[in-house]
Amino acid sequence: MGSTPKLRGLSEILTFFRKNETPIYFISPTAFNLLGVEKFVHRFYHCNYFDSFEGWHPRVFVPQELGYRDFQSMEEVCNYLLSHKEVSDRIRKGGKGPARLIFVMFDEETEELAKELGAQVALPPAALRKRLDSKIETTRLANEAGIASAPNVMGRAASFEELMDMAEKANLGTSLVVQTPYGDSGRTTFFIKSRDDWDKNAENMVDEELKVMKYINHMPGTLEACVTRHGTLVGPVQTDITGFAEITPYKGGWCGIDMDPRIFNQKVRRGLADMARALGDRLRDEGYKGVFCMDFLIDTDDGTPYLGELNPRISGASPLTNLTTAHYGGVPMFLFHLLEYMDVDYEIDLRKIQRRWNEFDFWSQLILKQTEDRVKLLTKAPHTGIYQMDKNGAIQFQRNELDWTNVIDNDEAFYLRVYKEGDYTYKGADLGVVVTRGRMQTGDRQLRDRAKLWAAAVNAEFEGVDPEKLPQRPLHPLSSKLF
Repeated sequence: MGSTPKLRGLSEILTFFRKNETPIYFISPTAFNLLGVEKFVHRFYHCNYFDSFEGWHPRVFVPQELGYRDFQSMEEVCNYLLSHKEVSDRIRKGGKGPARLIFVMFDEETEELAKELGAQVALPPAALRKRLDSKIETTRLANEAGIASAPNVMGRAASFEELMDMAEKANLGTSLVVQTPYGDSGRTTFFIKSRDDWDKNAENMVDEELKVMKYINHMPGTLEACVTRHGTLVGPVQTDITGFAEITPYKGGWCGIDMDPRIFNQKVRRGLADMARALGDRLRDEGYKGVFCMDFLIDTDDGTPYLGELNPRISGASPLTNLTTAHYGGVPMFLFHLLEYMDVDYEIDLRKIQRRWNEFDFWSQLILKQTEDRVKLLTKAPHTGIYQMDKNGAIQFQRNELDWTNVIDNDEAFYLRVYKEGDYTYKGADLGVVVTRGRMQTGDRQLRDRAKLWAAAVNAEFEGVDPEKLPQRPLHPLSSKLF
């Protein structure tokens, strides 16, 4: 390690980051995934494509000159930003040591761009992440670590008959969940009960290695963990909000998270934490370090926990993880990720840190997508800040706000804008994020009325027209994963 003396304990770690002089940039379409970390880390900045804060967040940087591009992935958005002169000039200005760069998604081109700038990507290598991102590879690694997945078989099927033959041999029944190796937000997960189901989705499955699972009645959830040199830290359990037509146009598509310490009993939470630690230890053997997201399924018929999939990255679970670990435990989990990529040695009592995160309140986030199948040129869009809802379900903007933990009551919510006036939106566009106290989903996975009201009220703040002729090519939200 470097010349910095070994950090001993949490107090010295917090002091180290408070005095940090190494520039750290989170480069992403929005600041959503790591918003709030800047409060704990000196010289931590967000470099974004979308100007969610309209210039008034002191740690958010958006280039002034941005042309519209037809991006095909989040990696392309990040590479565009990294090669932008305003961004590269800012990174080259430097500080103490090479700048550290953070991304949600990146690729080998990103790594080359960072190298040209004399910066370091503070994440596991892109090649390793891509290999681990495969649902097929995740299942294999989990099997080696003794982590149970829902009953499944892996292989290829060129027809409905071949798929059902695979399922019959593995005793999976006739109601199946089929996944291809890569995908997000439920868009490469297919529910197959009949030949019609196969025919509608066959083109997405016939050339892929498949994970074919028995359909179970389940509660889906996620938790974020961090692989450190001292072991794996595990964040609070969260449950997924998926597939509600009021929020997303995609059946099975991820559209939010609930966090409630009472959703599962202590035995289930302990079992999920043990599963995450075992997975983290196995990932460390592969050379992985830092945060990852573990999706899980709880069989609601018998309570059995199963591994769902692995997201080897910062994810949509990161905001509530860092919110709760920081707000109630005094330190966001992401600081331990940064420690693994800073030129410093440290020691911590993992159990002591873990205990700090056991107490927290109820929080939710909704990822609002455009559900209409139309292109709109926005003429009005809500601003980032705190909104309050009245008894009739109408909302009113209260104030500008940088910190979503300043939501006070259940009738308030923090809204993070993505699209603004003058932008084009499409079916599936990530319009913005609602973060609030309290749950948005019932224990039996029904959308609560308050969630429907918030979604409807925020959507009502948007106004747009059908452009007869597009004067320029917009960012294409259908193919760009923003969170």
